[in-house]
Amino acid sequence: MRAMALPGARARGCRAAAKMAQRRRYAEYARGSQSRGPPVSRAALYVHWPYCEKRCSYCNFNKYIPRGVEEAAMRSCLVTEARTLLRLSGVQRVESVFFGGGTPSLASPSTVAAVLEAVDQAAHLPADSEVTLEANPTSAPGSRLAAFGAAGVNRLSIGLQSLDDTELQLLGRTHSARDALQTLAEARRLFPGRVSVDLMLGLPAQKVGPWLGQLRTLLGCCDDHISLYQLSLERGTALFTHVQRGTLPAPDPELAAAMYQEGRAMLREAGFRQYEVSNFARNGALSTHNWTYWQCGQYLGIGPGAHGRFAPHGARSHTREARIQTLEPDNWMKEVMRFGHGTRRRVPLGRLELLEEVLAMGLRTDVGITHQHWGQFEPELSLWDVFGVSQEVKVLLVQGLLLLDHRGLRCSWEGLAVLDCLLLTLLPLLQEAWAQRTPSPVQGG
Repeated sequence: MRAMALPGARARGCRAAAKMAQRRRYAEYARGSQSRGPPVSRAALYVHWPYCEKRCSYCNFNKYIPRGVEEAAMRSCLVTEARTLLRLSGVQRVESVFFGGGTPSLASPSTVAAVLEAVDQAAHLPADSEVTLEANPTSAPGSRLAAFGAAGVNRLSIGLQSLDDTELQLLGRTHSARDALQTLAEARRLFPGRVSVDLMLGLPAQKVGPWLGQLRTLLGCCDDHISLYQLSLERGTALFTHVQRGTLPAPDPELAAAMYQEGRAMLREAGFRQYEVSNFARNGALSTHNWTYWQCGQYLGIGPGAHGRFAPHGARSHTREARIQTLEPDNWMKEVMRFGHGTRRRVPLGRLELLEEVLAMGLRTDVGITHQHWGQFEPELSLWDVFGVSQEVKVLLVQGLLLLDHRGLRCSWEGLAVLDCLLLTLLPLLQEAWAQRTPSPVQGG
């Protein structure tokens, strides 16, 4: 159990510090400033656990239903790949770790502890770093949640999805509404102020009133973070097939829009801040790991099928690479054992591609894109240069959907609900401005 000692001590001693750090970081982001240290020296880390007990009817994620899991081999490969990618990236500070899947609450706490200890040895993992674990109610009884806390986890993301047993059966979930509420209560006892829950909307035959009733019930027992996700019918899933065959009605987009609008209004009245299109927090309890994605910060992805965005150490030809690890777990493990990592694909990101990500991801948040933040990615072509003279943008400003001022570019509360439509206007403007830009003279000739 030696591997659990270091992360366990960190978990037991830093809960209050972690919450204070969340609030401090959010204030820094709102001002457009950065954390200490150069951007290339720090990153978030995503760890993918690919196994599940069963496949949900709506899910097309990279996950597998194994007869048995060789967890010792998986643990060894996760540790090896984390060390390798930290070395290749030159990252010296890991600001958050997220164990996703799959169902990572099916992994052993000792696996979580081993990965965290390896990260702390290969790079600095501060005591107040956010360490999140995704958990399903049926795979996370109280004693197991406590063991994850001792291993170094300090935040839980629980996939409730619904508080209606019929809907849960439709989604292929293995838990009941009662299981969900019991797990939530136990999680709040163990991780007060550090528990997030997911609620889905826009299911086949779902109605606005009953769904709002679920949300109202959840508000009576939830913690300080809620995510609202609209069902997306993905080809190849059981739910998609049922709708295609007509055995289930297609989700009604108008009803889904009404659920979203009324749901976010209910959350705002309850003191939650919509800090991102689908995410709501109060008392400063935002997900700092996900905020790294939306701010286009660096992140390393380890595990089968994980994605990452980072600049390899010493690379000068491009800002960063998009990386995808080998999907299938057995093949991924073979590659890690042979090469030290299982990266299947590396795609250099050009400056315009990175700016497109900055725009599309940054506008998902209520802070938007500050001038300082934009300037860190593109110092020569300002937000004013790209959007300040556009008649189309002026129309969006007059309509109250978009704001462009001394702070930067952001959506209004109304604009967040129609971000996809706004990007159809904004992305072509960025591409046009980039094509017409005048290159600055090179210093020294």
